[in-house]
Amino acid sequence: MPKIGMEPIRRKALTDAAIEAIGARGSMGVTMSDIAGRAGVSPALAHHYFGSKDQLITASVQALLSDLRIDTVNALKAARTNRARVSAIITVSFSDKQFSDDVVAAWLAFYVDAQRAPEIRRLLSVYARRLHANLMSGLTPLAGACDAERIAEGAAAMIDGLYIRKALGTGPARHDAVALVEDHVETQLLEIRGRTL
Repeated sequence: MPKIGMEPIRRKALTDAAIEAIGARGSMGVTMSDIAGRAGVSPALAHHYFGSKDQLITASVQALLSDLRIDTVNALKAARTNRARVSAIITVSFSDKQFSDDVVAAWLAFYVDAQRAPEIRRLLSVYARRLHANLMSGLTPLAGACDAERIAEGAAAMIDGLYIRKALGTGPARHDAVALVEDHVETQLLEIRGRTL
């Protein structure tokens, strides 16, 4: 008989293992047995908790989004200015945890899978809306709604693009990625300040 309280631990181990396995392979071409083996549980137990590989993949995307949300909330709590809020979002996007090889490769595989899986597509839309809203929360007071929208779109596109480049092995290091997006934001804000002087 399983110990009380083991289910959340095993579910997390399985979602972590799925992200790791997908990241290592760079595609969804992993089996429940591959994932269960990485998690140290039987394939039958993996099926018991998630039913199917698709359900486990969906739970894995949800786990990534939850981790990102927690990291973002904590970073925003520490930000004291609107500009610091923008920097916090950028920094979290490229943190050691979020910008690790396995996580980045898994995100890319999830984007590909979203073409056939409506629930994954919905979750990735949630991610995009959160990123946009978080960037806008800091940018709107600094640039006004119209310019903030443009800057936020550019920053989000750069973040996504740098993830793709990292997955392909051609992207910059984490600190350089942060600097590139910060440079985009700061250049746009300076241009707006110049217009208003």
